[in-house]
Parts: sequence; C-alpha cells; structure tokens
Amino acid sequence: MSKLPNISTSIFTVMSKMATKHNAINLSQGFPNFPVDEKLTAIVAKLANEDIHQYTPMAGYPPLLSKIASLVSDSYQRNIQAETEILVTTGATQGIFTSIQALVENQDEVLILDPSYDCYEAPILLCNAKPVRVPLNDDYTPNWETIEAACSEKTKMIIINNPHNPTGKILNETDFKALETLLEKFPKIILLSDEVYEYITFEQKHISVHTRKSLRNRAVVVSSFGKTFHITGWKIGYLVAPEHLMIEIKKVHQFLVFSVNSLAQAAISEYLDIVSVDEIGSFYQEKRDYFRQLLSKSRFKLMPCEGTYFQVVSYKAISNENDVDFCKRLITEHGVAAIPISNFYENGKDLHLIRFCFAKDNATLEEAARRLYVI
Repeated sequence: MSKLPNISTSIFTVMSKMATKHNAINLSQGFPNFPVDEKLTAIVAKLANEDIHQYTPMAGYPPLLSKIASLVSDSYQRNIQAETEILVTTGATQGIFTSIQALVENQDEVLILDPSYDCYEAPILLCNAKPVRVPLNDDYTPNWETIEAACSEKTKMIIINNPHNPTGKILNETDFKALETLLEKFPKIILLSDEVYEYITFEQKHISVHTRKSLRNRAVVVSSFGKTFHITGWKIGYLVAPEHLMIEIKKVHQFLVFSVNSLAQAAISEYLDIVSVDEIGSFYQEKRDYFRQLLSKSRFKLMPCEGTYFQVVSYKAISNENDVDFCKRLITEHGVAAIPISNFYENGKDLHLIRFCFAKDNATLEEAARRLYVI
C-alpha cells in the first residue's frame, strides 16, 4: 500500500526524459548549462588534496556556518548565531522536507499557495497532515482574504516561496504587512519561507523574512547555494531558524543525512571570501533581457519576470491545446522543452501558460528562440 498514492513522477522528470529522447533543447528543468566559476573549481581542486573528506559536524562545517551568518548579516542586517540558528542541508529540498517533518504533526494543516513547487506536498502527507492549497490571483499576487479564510486552529504552517517558482513573482511591502497582520491573528502558525532565488532578482528587489522582526522568531528561511552559485548538482542549501525551532529540525536532520558533503561545504566556505552575491542579479538580468528580446517578436506573450531564472509565456495566440499537450508537442515537433504551469496547481488549472528556464548560455537561448519562432 502506497503512502503517497496520488504522487507520480514529477513533470520535470517527464519533460527532461522526453527532451533527451527527442534531442530537444531542455529549457524545462531549472539547471544552468554554462561553466561554473573557475575560481570555485580551482578551490575544489586544491581542497581535494587536503584533509577534508570525513564527516563534518552535524549542523555544518564550522567555517561555513560563520560565513553564512556573515552573509545574512551583510545581506539583511540580521544577526544570527552560527552554532544554534543555522543548518547546512543536502539542498533546499532536503531542508524543506526536514523542516516539515520536524514541525508538522498528525492532523495539522499546512497552507500552500498555488501555483506551487512540487516538493511541499509529499512531506506534509508523510506527516499524516493535510496540505491546504490556496490559489493565488491570476496575476500571481496573493489574495490575503482568501488565505486568511483558509487558516484555522488546525493550521500549523504557511509556506511562501519568494521569489516565486514558477512565475518569477516577488512579494512586496504590502504583502508582507498583510502577512504580518494575518500571523498576529494566528500566533501558533509557523512560517516556512522558501527563498532559494533570493539573489536572482531584477527591478523589483527581494524582501526577505530575515528583514521582518515580527516574523523571524516563528520562521524557517530556506536558502540554496546551488541556485545562487549555479552549482545545482552540488545539492548544498541551508536553513536559518530561531533556536527553539532549529532544535527540532536538527533532531530529524541527524537521522536523515546526519552531515552534508564535506568537500563542497569547505569549497563554498572559501569561495564566499572572494565572490559577491550582489553581482548575481545583474548576471541573470542580462540573461532574462536577452531571452525576452529573442522572443519579443514571436507569437508567445511574455509575462512579467521579477526574479528567478524562469520566464513564463502565454501561448493563447498559438493554440487551444491544454498546456501539457502543448509542451509535449513543443518537444516532438519543435525540439524545445518547457514546463506546463497547470502542474503547479492542485486542480490542474490551465491558463495556457508555460515556463522556460533561461539559465543557459547565449547560443542555447538563440537556437531555442529560432525554433520557437516558427510556431
């Protein structure tokens, strides 16, 4: 008997497999295809010959914990305790899974704002808790009245994703004030803030939960070095949470992975001494702007992209097909893979929107655009 009877193979796996089979350009899955910074690979090469191959302490490599504390302080002016309020994880996904397993109990409810990334629901179900999916407005802004109406005494956690995957939307100051007002009414609710694209923002700057004093003591903030430094295969993320929550999260973490890749942690620790996260947003903004320029005269309608490395487009002027069938036809007939947005909704809501990843080298984006122009 399955514990997750309604969970099937993810749409990312399906589309990537189809892309490989049909030799299509894969703009579906969110991974960069350009080289990693040579300064980082040089650090890895150096460290590979040093004594850094055994277990690190459970919470993380101590120098890296200190660097994370400094990074949060520099980025958000929040002072955190490296020893008690930070946990290095095997990617952000493991951090999210561990947090939910540690803090959500049998029969609790957890609010998820749709469209939503697909890693939130499974750990909730494995707690024998109930995911409550609350739709965003069609422009992907939150409807705070609807969100509040979905809260109850059973609500244990609200998950926000900011900047938002798949839409690239960023919560603004008004949204955070509404969230703070909401949580004042429900003092037992924990906030899980998925901020893995925090440094990939453009004209609209990211507002982090780290900057909200009224939220920090009841929030788990999720970050990702994989996304920030385009090293997704390293699977290195980290959590920041107040000690009373982190104690519980570490109890699960120690029996799930115990400690995270030592070489990768040491390399990132050294790399943080020579790299500036302030440059990452401008790097991806150039990618975004170039991809949007390439598609500007196509039949696709470009939707706003405030952050992340994803561009959502409407294909209403091209086809009446549902978005899954349209994406499959894009692969088989035109050699480009995308992700249908309906898969991010519980009810499969189809607005004829699909998502492209523009974290690719220019040659890849140019060839993808050439193929998309003939549609």
